[in-house]
Amino acid sequence: MLLINNLVIEYPDGLRAINDVTFSLKDGENIAVIGANGAGKTSLLLSLVGILLPQSGQIRLGNEVLQKKNLRRIRSQIGMVFQNPDDQLFMTSIFEDVAFGPRSYDLDEAETKERVANTLKKLRIEHLAERSPLKLSGGEKRIAAIATVMAMEPEFLLFDEPTAFLDPRAKRNLKDILSDLPQGKLIATHDLLFAEELCSRVLLLQNGQIIADGGVNILHDKELLETAGL
Repeated sequence: MLLINNLVIEYPDGLRAINDVTFSLKDGENIAVIGANGAGKTSLLLSLVGILLPQSGQIRLGNEVLQKKNLRRIRSQIGMVFQNPDDQLFMTSIFEDVAFGPRSYDLDEAETKERVANTLKKLRIEHLAERSPLKLSGGEKRIAAIATVMAMEPEFLLFDEPTAFLDPRAKRNLKDILSDLPQGKLIATHDLLFAEELCSRVLLLQNGQIIADGGVNILHDKELLETAGL
């Protein structure tokens, strides 16, 4: 389980991006994080992988509290897929991109190749192994970026606007693939239909605070959504 208790995140200019947020993400649970631009969705995700460190509060993975000294291990268990796939695809081929994480954690080459092969097969992109990221469509890049995270065999997955720039067909493919993944997922998105199709729970953020936490019925509460700027 991933536990977040009384989390506070502030930027150097004093802006409080996350203000006393508490919730948990269970194994296998899919949670949508929604809110207007600037509500704190991306800041929340970045804090869970230690890119932003809390001023106060606690992030706990199982029995382990996230700290600077254990960031490397935590990041192998909480994988984040960024909004722009190009942030995670920088090698000459998709195989090399997916192998980058395991190699960085000193896995031997045999195990690295096995992980890459298994990951590409699970995500149905074996045919992209030797392709350059520069030659892929937006939908292909998105799945390849997920593969770079999945190769680390994480317990939880974080997604920042996963449907951004995708056409309807690519969105459907992404939904089908994510539905098959057993990891617990936290999905920050403006795509309310995608959230409803994939998630069983919704967190609504406003000004860095959770103003609603419940089922997907939140996505149909017009008054509440308008109050939050959606």
